[in-house]
Amino acid sequence: MKVILASASPRRQELLKRIYEDFIVYPADIDETIPDEIGPEFAPVFLAAQKADAVAERFPKDLIISADTIVLLDGEVLGKPKDEDDAFFTLKKLSGKTHKVITGCCISIGSEATCFAEESLVTFFPLTDSEIIQYVKSGEAMGKAGSYGIQDTGALFVEKIDGDFYNIVGLPIAKLKREIDALIKTCSQD
Repeated sequence: MKVILASASPRRQELLKRIYEDFIVYPADIDETIPDEIGPEFAPVFLAAQKADAVAERFPKDLIISADTIVLLDGEVLGKPKDEDDAFFTLKKLSGKTHKVITGCCISIGSEATCFAEESLVTFFPLTDSEIIQYVKSGEAMGKAGSYGIQDTGALFVEKIDGDFYNIVGLPIAKLKREIDALIKTCSQD
């Protein structure tokens, strides 16, 4: 059985190496539009399931691991920034506040699948405009939900974390490992 990561994220690849040394990266090509009836807190699991299903068509007997992460502030999803101005205003919104980071994961082997969400709370220090501008100009804000990477210089914005640090990076590896072990056990009993 091969292990397939349905994500192009370098951060997820790095984290998954803590569970598996060898795996195949096969990003899912899906429409990431969220249906209106799915609330923002459920969106990461919905998207992770869509990604797993899409990749399982190509690898029907292998272990598929997919994930999707959102940053949520007062019910608003703060996605990846469109440009530097968007990144600046996103970080300005997060300044001095606590936000949720929710990662939805889906793992599947054949017709068996398990999906779950992990939630962490992140509190930012109040940020000055010059701090935000310097960070945005570094390029680190781009391509990341909420316009920051906690594993990089974005860590300097963080006053407090409540929850799984690796969830904030993009893959809650401790819970993921336990869920994979349970799924493999279930599949071996069939």
